Amino acid sequence: MLCIQQLLVIIDFFNNMSNVTFILEAYKRIHEQRFLFVGILASLYLVIVVANILIIYVICAERELHRPMYILICNLACINLYGGSGLTPFIIYNILSGTFQIQWLACLVQIFSINTYGGCEIINLTVMAYDRYISICSPLTYQKIMSPSKVILFVALIWLLPFLRCVVTLLITANLKMCGFVIEKVYCDNYSLVKLACSGVSQVNIYSATVTFFSVMPPLVIIIYSYIKIIIICSTLTRTGQAKAMSTCVPHLIAIVNFFIGCSFELFQSRFDMTHLPYTIRVVLSLYFLILSPVLNPILYGVRTQKIKDAMKRKV
Repeated sequence: MLCIQQLLVIIDFFNNMSNVTFILEAYKRIHEQRFLFVGILASLYLVIVVANILIIYVICAERELHRPMYILICNLACINLYGGSGLTPFIIYNILSGTFQIQWLACLVQIFSINTYGGCEIINLTVMAYDRYISICSPLTYQKIMSPSKVILFVALIWLLPFLRCVVTLLITANLKMCGFVIEKVYCDNYSLVKLACSGVSQVNIYSATVTFFSVMPPLVIIIYSYIKIIIICSTLTRTGQAKAMSTCVPHLIAIVNFFIGCSFELFQSRFDMTHLPYTIRVVLSLYFLILSPVLNPILYGVRTQKIKDAMKRKV
């Protein structure tokens, strides 16, 4: 009986909140440059879709690439496709239609998409760093450590952990009572909703800070440790060995740096006073995190990874 009452309360809550809408203020500010934004976003989204699908197709079709490193690259392309498709079509549609509002449930969906994309990307990049560390520093045990079953487990965790974490975040955010309805962006994010809440903000901020710390710091420590060990080992190799080792590491390092630059832009743009910057620049900085990594990563791995490049020549 108690469970039924709780279910009815939840249903009633969602019914009441389904009529709540938020104003996405940034659309009004960029209205004069809307066609420029649409042209750039549509071009970048086309690159995201074509480039990432091409990487996925080539790796899946080429049996020689059915190895841990390439499976992780394929998974990264899936994450990039998911992240790039989560908001970009919505933003393009809103700009063209002149729609400056978003319903509460759609706002939560956007938050879920952004958070899960970022979480999956950072874990995938961390596993890729670990893969490179084992391959270069312990090549004799590589096949045992990075066995097919463990790679499948890694891929499952890459998707599962961020999704579970985000469900908890959304349940907490959804219970906040809103006192404001204007979001200074072209999309919803969790921090923007928290800033509009009437109460309970400090508890949510503590939870968010804790989750962010444990989501970012352990992967960052693993990545830094892996590359310190890789650099130490590379210093003992011949020039040919160093070149071979770094040829697989350079695209990954660039992908990591690019991702964390995007995260930094999003962090500073959301949590600090950026009113001294032109509004257009602030919109671009908020979109960097969602657009540039999905655009850059497939191009980077397609150009810099020789086996993928050779496979593309055979398959395309």
